Amino acid sequence: MQLRDKDLLSVQEVRELVGAAKAAQAELAGKSQEYVDRLVKSIAGAGVRNAERLGLMACEETGFGIPADKKIKNVFGSRAVYEYIKDIKTVGVIDWDEKKKVRTIAVPLGVIAGIIPSTNPTSTTFYKALISIKAGNAIVFSPHPQAKRCIMESVKVIKQAISEAGGNEDLVGCISMPTMQATESLMRHPHVALILATGGAAMVRAAYSSGNPAIGVGPGNGPSFIERSADLKEAVAQIVASKTFDNGTICASEQSVICTDDYRGEVRAEMERQGCYFLNDAERAQLGRYILRANGTMNPEIVGKSAQVIAKLAGLTIPEGTKIIVAPEDGVGYGHPYSNEKLAPILAFYSAPDYKAVCEKCEEILHYEGAGHTFSIHSQNEEIVSYFSARVPVSRIVVNAGSTLGAIGATTGLVPALTLGCGAEGGSSTSDNVGPLNLINRRLVAYPLRTQAEVRASMPDCPDGICESGIGEPERFDNVDVNAVVAEILKRLRS
Repeated sequence: MQLRDKDLLSVQEVRELVGAAKAAQAELAGKSQEYVDRLVKSIAGAGVRNAERLGLMACEETGFGIPADKKIKNVFGSRAVYEYIKDIKTVGVIDWDEKKKVRTIAVPLGVIAGIIPSTNPTSTTFYKALISIKAGNAIVFSPHPQAKRCIMESVKVIKQAISEAGGNEDLVGCISMPTMQATESLMRHPHVALILATGGAAMVRAAYSSGNPAIGVGPGNGPSFIERSADLKEAVAQIVASKTFDNGTICASEQSVICTDDYRGEVRAEMERQGCYFLNDAERAQLGRYILRANGTMNPEIVGKSAQVIAKLAGLTIPEGTKIIVAPEDGVGYGHPYSNEKLAPILAFYSAPDYKAVCEKCEEILHYEGAGHTFSIHSQNEEIVSYFSARVPVSRIVVNAGSTLGAIGATTGLVPALTLGCGAEGGSSTSDNVGPLNLINRRLVAYPLRTQAEVRASMPDCPDGICESGIGEPERFDNVDVNAVVAEILKRLRS
């Protein structure tokens, strides 16, 4: 029987790709660390060599972003990731605790399902291939239909690099007929060990409900607080450069700027000096109706477009040279479209009476959308930074830098990654910047430290049925001057 239905054909393709990947991974599992590292190095080198070509292809196919910035992301997803992971041990014994007598052995997961978005298609493909193979796994990609051609070309480059290094090309596969049925079949396949899901909220939910383990990343919606102690000119420059990078297509990019009420005028003036255009009430309402669809989701027409293109699409006229469109906002949630994630050079602008109120507003924004993802703060006051760090519901806080490249580890010491875990707050299984050590099982080999008889002999006496803890009494605070402690805390907060 010859299959003709596209959905059936795509499901059959998934079965074949997973089968081939499973066989290739079983072969890889018996190889040395040196062998694995040779494949990884070859893939990374190929990614850098093709960074410009694939970046241009991604822009042409999707209509998102800026070719030069796509090139930077491709180099980051290849070279920066490689430089970080190259010396990590992922094969065999990876740790031996002499004191506890516990040996840790890395065990590959098997076949990874890699969901690739249209916003960062080629860079994410190289990144996920590198961390998967470094961990001893194979990976099968489900490409976003809008970016299929550039993702398929990236996979072709990766396969060739694997072959040139003496590896099995089937370690990496890609669905050539992307359909919802194919993606669902891939995520639910019994031979898929883990899903790496990067995409919209619906896709991430589908990954977690597939029945297979998943690492999913939901939307970002990070506020950026400019506090008075910051270098205002530098802070605004960092935000503008970050939000305009690849026209805002990285989900870690700033989505709103917030300051205290008494600083509002100065911050706005500096933002305007650096190319931000503040909408008036009528313009704000007009663009607000355009950037969200009726169901409350982001209008894909704005994604990765320049400020000028977005204004034209919405029927607005803005000054030439405008880098970012800014909408003054006072609310969060339904009826406040600028409080949502905007993968474009559009920012909401908030203010609040003091830093505590600012923190509460940031919490409100993130609990509405983007919980667990990213927050940025510009401040020279470490106590203020600490205050926010203890309260804002995110997995990463970027200080005095643009959050786009800061959060992914390009300009900070965070793990270089294009999948940023959002932790339990964001419904994710990890809060890490995901790397190869997130894609292994750890097999623990434990040796005895004491005998069973010794454990039995160590049991406490229990006179009258109450056992002696042997732990000691908890520390009491009867002699502490509580008023003095409270006064010191208030003094620090006021400063």
